[in-house]
Amino acid sequence: MPEADRPQELPARLLTDPEMLHACRVRDFARVFRLVKTRAGIYPSMIARRCELTPSRVGEVIAGRRQLLHMDVVERIADGLRIPGHMLGLARRSWETPQALVVTEREAPQEPEPEKQTPASLPGPDVDSILALATRTSLSTATLEAFRSSIEDYWRRDDQHGGEALRPAIVGQLRYVVGLLKESRPQFIQNGLYGIAAELSRLTGWTYFDARQYNQARAYFTEALQLAKESDDRQFMANVLACMSLQATYQDKPADSLALVTAAQDQARSALGTTPRVLSMLSMREAFAHATLGNRDSTHRAIGEAHRHFEQIGVGDPDPSWVNYFDEPKLIVDTGIAHGRLGEAVTAEPLIADALRREDRTNQRGRAFHAFWLARTQLDQGKLDQACATATQALVPASAVASERVSGHLREFYDQLAPYRQEPVALAFEARLRELLPPVSGSLHP
Repeated sequence: MPEADRPQELPARLLTDPEMLHACRVRDFARVFRLVKTRAGIYPSMIARRCELTPSRVGEVIAGRRQLLHMDVVERIADGLRIPGHMLGLARRSWETPQALVVTEREAPQEPEPEKQTPASLPGPDVDSILALATRTSLSTATLEAFRSSIEDYWRRDDQHGGEALRPAIVGQLRYVVGLLKESRPQFIQNGLYGIAAELSRLTGWTYFDARQYNQARAYFTEALQLAKESDDRQFMANVLACMSLQATYQDKPADSLALVTAAQDQARSALGTTPRVLSMLSMREAFAHATLGNRDSTHRAIGEAHRHFEQIGVGDPDPSWVNYFDEPKLIVDTGIAHGRLGEAVTAEPLIADALRREDRTNQRGRAFHAFWLARTQLDQGKLDQACATATQALVPASAVASERVSGHLREFYDQLAPYRQEPVALAFEARLRELLPPVSGSLHP
């Protein structure tokens, strides 16, 4: 349906008003129509058009001279005025679940592998050939730093807006760097290029993972492992395996998640100079895997290991740039989430709340994830008002980032809210949800 023709949502304050709730419950449409007119600015002629009634009939109802009793008419009123079905004693209407929450696990069509170019006898007169010729003599440590700086920028923008729009640029740079690896260069330059290519491949896999396109994500993560192996960067291999472990958690494959993070820890321990921050991050991923499996004691042990390693971090530790995100607020929020996965909501809530107060406000996706986790732990404790308030605040960062994983976290809270759908605070949350994440927001379909 075109946006211009889409029925207007009623204000949340009207849907939660006791007078409106009572009028709907007893099907007093005279009062319903008057409230819709005065509180929402929907006049009788508009009511008639939206509910497929004649203007004279609507006027008679408002004047108290006619009642509307037929079920098909009541359903047309619910759909035309966007009154949730339960308020009128109807089944849930098809439009009530925001399209942003309609989950269809999907995989994009497999992208064809780029055709391998057979070397021509002479370079073709195209820009790529000219650039390749130029870089044969000019590639230096400064060039490597420029690549690394662009990767850091990609990660920042991914946190703020999601990676969907960034992916073509990331893949283009990845293929360009892989092309550079085919030429003979000094070993330190070659190793640097392998590291950059591995991180670009991991970042590409991450954008597919965030879009819930798991086959493509795994393919790029695997490529990242192979590239890191070429330079024997075992810490980075551990990082990629940890990403794959997290993906397995989302795919509800906790046994795979545990196997992958165990392999990651093995790689990290076999590497020279693995830092405490890296080991702390890996222990927390292990805690996630155990928590998903319901292994309470093992989860608590892994959490303890994560904190023990974190306490050993020293000033000036040679941390890889890719692990710098794992700061104290991240450690705390992940600890809370691990407890939340075990159902230990009382322990989880204050940890997640504390981390939310302290973490970087530019990380829109992270703030949305963590706020929905906080709302879920509050709802687990029966704190309905707090949970809906927290989830409503989370909608702001959720609407700012194109991330289908965000939609998954939103849906989990939304499903958990099902027993409370008739409560005013839940109705207000749903109204705000439809306002900020309307059905046209296709970028948020999980």
